[in-house]
Amino acid sequence: MKVSVGVVQTHQATFYEPLFLDSGASLPSFTIAYETYGRLNKEKSNAILICHALTGDAHAAGLHEGETRTGWWENFIGPGKAFDTDRYFVICSNVIGGCKGSTGPSSVNPETGGSYGISFPKISIQDMVRAQKRLVEYLDIECLAAVAGGSMGGMQALQWAVTYPDSAGKIIAVATTARSTPQQIAFNEVGRQAIMSDPLWKDGNYSKDNPPADGLSLARMIGHITYLSDEAMHEKFGRNFQNKDNSEHDSSTEFQVESYLHYQGTSFTRRFDANSYLYITKALDYFDLARNDSLTAGFAGIKASFLVVSVSSDWLYPPYQSEEIVRALAANDIDVQYCEIRSKYGHDAFLLEHGQMSYLIGSFLDHLNVRDVMETDTPAIMENSSLNDAARVMIENSVNHLPITADDGELIGIVTSWDIAKAVACGHKNLEDIMSCSVITALPDETVTEVARRMEERSISAIPVVDEKNRVIGLISSEAISSLMGRCR
Repeated sequence: MKVSVGVVQTHQATFYEPLFLDSGASLPSFTIAYETYGRLNKEKSNAILICHALTGDAHAAGLHEGETRTGWWENFIGPGKAFDTDRYFVICSNVIGGCKGSTGPSSVNPETGGSYGISFPKISIQDMVRAQKRLVEYLDIECLAAVAGGSMGGMQALQWAVTYPDSAGKIIAVATTARSTPQQIAFNEVGRQAIMSDPLWKDGNYSKDNPPADGLSLARMIGHITYLSDEAMHEKFGRNFQNKDNSEHDSSTEFQVESYLHYQGTSFTRRFDANSYLYITKALDYFDLARNDSLTAGFAGIKASFLVVSVSSDWLYPPYQSEEIVRALAANDIDVQYCEIRSKYGHDAFLLEHGQMSYLIGSFLDHLNVRDVMETDTPAIMENSSLNDAARVMIENSVNHLPITADDGELIGIVTSWDIAKAVACGHKNLEDIMSCSVITALPDETVTEVARRMEERSISAIPVVDEKNRVIGLISSEAISSLMGRCR
């Protein structure tokens, strides 16, 4: 089997400073399970956080050693894919409250030595994001290039934009909502009641070896129905019997759709914890980014640009909820792109519609600004420097372009290695004899596409990036642009 990111490992980071929760409680310490794909660049500006849905985990792509099941977003993460690991450092972590390596109800309570069980504190989507922020800081990343997710993952992405407006440049929210509706809460409650009605639940104090599997299986079956559309069920199952030779209508007869749901329920119990299901679905119910019932007010202060995607046949998180997000963002003058993809797959389309989703995500991420790709540690020299100073700085830093600045950092010219070579050949002694005073510059919020066009028109291989006072803050080169935009669709 060809797997784009190959064999991967799940890592764990444990934090010993308390995590204070929305409920007023706290976790004295906690662990986050996570995986990474690709490489972090030296500026640490190419990191993308992927957030998983309700029953997901940190394993978003690749294979674990000895396993054949790839990550849950395998078709979107890897070289040349929507989240291109040749360009981006992709992170995916398991949420707190989960059961796949991050601290949750099945984890050991350090105060008792036993599992938390039902004593685990209530958690919210914002609590999950707070824990993720600690992980991002642990990885020494100040600002994420993007945060992305579908379903509950989309809620986390939205929460990032609200809670940490300076910590993510782009937000990708797919098949999601900014606040749970009564219908969504109702489906979650039926699933929770299925678990709590199982005699083996034992008020949340069940043993690991004898969990409430029947109740959890039923909860998964109920949830899975909401992930599929009527059209998808018709096409996938119709009214077909599982045993085609059996046309008797009795209690032993199984439709294919029944068999499918039983399989989904049973397999789910092998990988998920019942109490985690209770806690995470409650976090979904609590989720509401509106302020005083106004989503526009709730989104005030957001700085990121957005891609919001809905699915035409999604009746769990229908398009009107995405449109509500878009209207509230637009009311705050936030840069937002919106698309309703046409799909028969229902809510699960965010996992299955590879073509449409990859195009939208890839195009959105390719809309880079200069600040996303510029080199910020580029050396410069003062205007009174000598030719020897310029040559030495170029050699020591392996650069071919040196901005020349005044004492206050204002750009006054630029010199290249070609200029130095020409000075030696022509016998020039002073820097001002060879430097270019008419300098083409870029602003940090310009698009890379526009700057690349300007550089190509003038046959320039690098230009300084300046702020509003013409002070040098970086450099952007054609080499960097080529490596970053070579896969533009």
